[in-house]
Amino acid sequence: MNAAPSPSAHLGWRRLLLVYLFAIGVVAGSAYTMYVHYDFSHSPDTRSYLRMAHGKFGGVRVTHRYRVLVPFAAAGVAWPLNQVYARIWPQRAHGEWPLRLGFYLINTLLLAAAGVVMFQTCLLYEASPAAAALAIVAVLTSRWAVYIAGLPLVDSLYLLVLALAFYAARSGSGWALAACLLLGPHAKESFVFLAPWLLIFGQRAGRWPVQLALLTISLIITYGVRHWVDVQAGAPPQESVNNALAHVQNLTYSLRRLFSVKGAGEIFSIFGFFTLSLLAGLRGGRAAAQSWTQPLGWEGASFLVVVAVHMLLSGDLGRMGYLAAPVFAVAFALILTRHPNFQWLQSNK
Repeated sequence: MNAAPSPSAHLGWRRLLLVYLFAIGVVAGSAYTMYVHYDFSHSPDTRSYLRMAHGKFGGVRVTHRYRVLVPFAAAGVAWPLNQVYARIWPQRAHGEWPLRLGFYLINTLLLAAAGVVMFQTCLLYEASPAAAALAIVAVLTSRWAVYIAGLPLVDSLYLLVLALAFYAARSGSGWALAACLLLGPHAKESFVFLAPWLLIFGQRAGRWPVQLALLTISLIITYGVRHWVDVQAGAPPQESVNNALAHVQNLTYSLRRLFSVKGAGEIFSIFGFFTLSLLAGLRGGRAAAQSWTQPLGWEGASFLVVVAVHMLLSGDLGRMGYLAAPVFAVAFALILTRHPNFQWLQSNK
């Protein structure tokens, strides 16, 4: 049974706005260099999403073709930006810069929103506000946060979906559950692996009939979007099914990479030296380790299993491993709050 939320878990909207602005500052500054200097010729993913933002689906990889929400949002932001560019930098207005800036802004706002949700989740696990804030810094300064925010990618929306799922399971929030179920299938096809986790651990936020009803509505909308995209791309629907099944072939490659020195380095680099906090949290005996592992329980452990499935099927261990951020943030915050080595942060005031 989950413990009752601490009083600090109920922050007013003004304080949450401050947390959001803080998260935007953390993400925007570190991702700006990536946005300005990245060589887009190195990433077929970014070229796919830029093409989709232009409303062109022909030639787009089937893996990316149906993730339209972030590209369309970026295109909506880019149109007024293009008018500004036309006046200030006429030479850039005819290039990709307004659209790249649109992705940078949308992804930054979405990642910051995920940061706020994770901050709230940390408080629900009775971490101190100071520890929760530091946990958000640890998560949002990851090299993958910089990559996701600075480039025309769509991972920011899916991270927000996972953060909402973990928050809904802990808080019992119906709106978070609804947002997760309605956005999830549009954010990434691999949401299919998160849905069973929600059915088990998200029942405080919504019983099975409610979840299944919301998921049905979402899948109907998803089917309509996918049909429309297939028509635009001139592609047969079976192509997406074959592509999904082809991901199983990545298992062998991913496992070999995972159990290699390079793979271990890739896993460590997800959160960098902040990962060492987990080792610090294991010091001090069994009671010290249980002070942060026990609250996470099966809920957190099974969430990591879902992330591991994403990693193995995608073959991109680092970027998919970053989806563990909601659990890592809580673990990091609980270690700072409860572990004897961090007593100076053990205040909820």
